[in-house]
Amino acid sequence: MRDTISPIDGSVYCSTAEHNSQDIKKTIASAEKAFPVWANLSISERANYMMAFVKAITDGKAEIAAEITWQMGRPVSQSPGEVAGFEDRAVYMIGMAEEALAPYVLEDQSPGKRYVDRVPLGIIGVLSPWNYPFLTSVNAIVPALMAGNVVILKHSFQTPLVAERYAKAAKKAGIPEGVFQILHLNHKNTAEFIGDANIDGVCFTGSVQGGVAIQNALNHKFIPCGLELGGKDPAYVRADVNLQHSIENLVDGAFFNSGQSCCGIERIYVHESVYTSFVDGFVDITKGYKLGNPTEEGINLGPMVKTDAANYVRAQIGRALQNGARSLVDESLFAASRTGTPYLSPHVLVDVNHSMDVMTEESFGPVVGIMKVKDDDEAIRLMNDSQYGLTASVWTSDMDKAQSLGNRIETGTVFMNRCDYLDPALAWTGVKNSGRGITLSKLGYDHVTRVKSFHFRKL
Repeated sequence: MRDTISPIDGSVYCSTAEHNSQDIKKTIASAEKAFPVWANLSISERANYMMAFVKAITDGKAEIAAEITWQMGRPVSQSPGEVAGFEDRAVYMIGMAEEALAPYVLEDQSPGKRYVDRVPLGIIGVLSPWNYPFLTSVNAIVPALMAGNVVILKHSFQTPLVAERYAKAAKKAGIPEGVFQILHLNHKNTAEFIGDANIDGVCFTGSVQGGVAIQNALNHKFIPCGLELGGKDPAYVRADVNLQHSIENLVDGAFFNSGQSCCGIERIYVHESVYTSFVDGFVDITKGYKLGNPTEEGINLGPMVKTDAANYVRAQIGRALQNGARSLVDESLFAASRTGTPYLSPHVLVDVNHSMDVMTEESFGPVVGIMKVKDDDEAIRLMNDSQYGLTASVWTSDMDKAQSLGNRIETGTVFMNRCDYLDPALAWTGVKNSGRGITLSKLGYDHVTRVKSFHFRKL
């Protein structure tokens, strides 16, 4: 059994039985049996099952919100948003399947028939993290199933009840046995699972180190492997910015979910002409946050997922301060913030530079560094000075300028006047150590299918 320790109070919230090698083999065998039946259904038939699947999950949204809060610490006032986001993305991806999976038919059909079809891969392993347990997993699960694949989900032991919710919803929706299954696996058994010869594709969301481990487990075979990894997402605040809008949204982008988001804002570059005003406003809003027990009313900043994670961020902050940075938010303003616990106050650091790992290595916590820049060129140079490239945002009143700057930023998504957001109509992807592959949008279906050409000659 594996215990899930709630970051709220350190109690055991639930315990989950780990699956072993025999369970893996049995689950894969069931998936193999189910695949041809599921793949043979029409897209509309699969869509009917999937809409029932989505409804079965959202029917339990009140209970799910409480479970999310207790498992990973997000304020209960914010947890329902995850279920709503899950529904929006799922319904969108289901609705676009016909278009995304349509064959490419050549205008010239001589000598008989020529077209390229999209066909399912087979058995897809989906490996999902705890920080957005539904919003990360839905990106892969829905298009994979809609494309005719069968799915085996391995979720984090921090949020095992999410996997259980999925499994119950699949059963309630009447999805045929073996089409969607779950496994609770440790690292060793996860490598065994995805390395099995019968696994045809993998979708992983997690750390860079996790991505390397996934690649190593697959180095003996050639299958599609999507990796959504870490981020150190930057924002650039230009001189022509709507100042109050940028401040409010960037504070939220930095501290929502206690900063535990791959696309959260971790570093901000501000034009020197608005730097002081921006920093003053940013600090004022940050000081108004309420850190505490996330089940209580009025709390908008909960604990980090584990004490070890909070200690990592504390150490990162400490090294920056030792090297000349200043923290503009007094931790004593947040009574719940205590060493030796996962409760950590938000931190706004200035006088930072890229010799400090708080500006170069993923923090995944409630800390942000703010640097003054003299012009666009300096901002772009610093934004690109990173091993990561998931998202970046430009805050300006000039859309043409945002476009030209965006063309120069090494990232998967460029935002203007917003951040920390996934649009299901747009491809979600990264560059550099932020990973490879695509989820969401019509292009997201590319990763869960393979192309098959038909070239018929009529005699």
